[in-house]
Amino acid sequence: MPQFHPDHPRTGPATEYRDRLTAGPLRGRGAGLNPGNRFETVRLHIMGEHLDERAIEAPTGVQIPTQVFDDDSRTIINHFDSPDLHMKWSVNPYRGCEHGCIYCFARPGHEFFGLSLGVDFETRIYVKRRAAELLRRELDHPRWAGQPLSMSNVTDCYQPIERELKITRACLQVMADRRQPVGIITKNSLVTRDIDLLRELARHDAAHVAVSITTLDNALAVKMEPRASSPRDRLETVRKLSESGIPVAVMVAPIIPGLTDHEIPGILEAASKAGARTAGYVMLRLPHQIKDLFIEWLGRHFPDRAARVESLVREMHGGELYNAQWHTRMTGVGPYAEQINSTFALFSKRFGLDRKVRPLSSTSFIHGSSSGQGMLYSQIPEAGSAGDADQPSLLD
Repeated sequence: MPQFHPDHPRTGPATEYRDRLTAGPLRGRGAGLNPGNRFETVRLHIMGEHLDERAIEAPTGVQIPTQVFDDDSRTIINHFDSPDLHMKWSVNPYRGCEHGCIYCFARPGHEFFGLSLGVDFETRIYVKRRAAELLRRELDHPRWAGQPLSMSNVTDCYQPIERELKITRACLQVMADRRQPVGIITKNSLVTRDIDLLRELARHDAAHVAVSITTLDNALAVKMEPRASSPRDRLETVRKLSESGIPVAVMVAPIIPGLTDHEIPGILEAASKAGARTAGYVMLRLPHQIKDLFIEWLGRHFPDRAARVESLVREMHGGELYNAQWHTRMTGVGPYAEQINSTFALFSKRFGLDRKVRPLSSTSFIHGSSSGQGMLYSQIPEAGSAGDADQPSLLD
């Protein structure tokens, strides 16, 4: 069995949450830590003998298999109230994500299950097997009028396990039947499997897809987003969606200052050539203990640039690693943030990606004939409440 280092040095701003690392790398995972849950006064740090039991030795490192758990949520449409986002409703078929992106802002959601936002987030996936059934019921509610849905606002609805479970496809089938408008953001080429349904929705201005492209450097992508599609495959995804008549955008998200910001022109040019209609960006966000995960990851993979990257991140957040203030949390503040914004605007215009995309339309929405005893607006928790781990405001 792999050996663990009980005296691994602690680095980063929140050392009380540090955990032990394996003697070898975790194969195919982004996080190298499994910090204790921030909601617990007594923290059980679970990298060690417990993970020894789960781990499988492999020639290229230690492998921890993915575990799947049923999520028995009774509703599927979530309401959120963020002035930074255009949509107000989302559908999230999964909690946790095998992609393992080290920067993922959704990681803290796993702490509502009493788990860690580190390795647990990537290896313990909760699936909503009844998602399509719940969605159909809630779309049939008398008070639902086809408001645009975001899929997914938290974890990727096309993460690897979707290939087998097809929960996202089942939900899209319901949306296609109802002509329910939906916007999808993903970094997995699996979305092209559902072009037939997306094309049908797009005929009614009821679908658009955003493909997240963080880097064109495959070696960096493997370290940063270990189980997501390669940059080349994501650009091919943009091409296939565009050729199918589905409005497609590219999200350069997140931009990591000192690590990926120099790629902005190249990503935008490649996206434009692939057929993207527009582009957007989000700066690196490190809420809660993601700071620990990211700083440790940075030092492990890029020790020569770690100090510079951390300094730039702090510069854009008033000296902190993160500031959750509305309107600036996704862009940062200060001269460096302004420089990135100007660079993005310049090259978006140069490559024709500054065009406005026609908004999603609810005009063709078809209301079902059932009694619709699903979601009630009064049952949706207020933004910031602890009633639903899917709420983006809980992760900031």
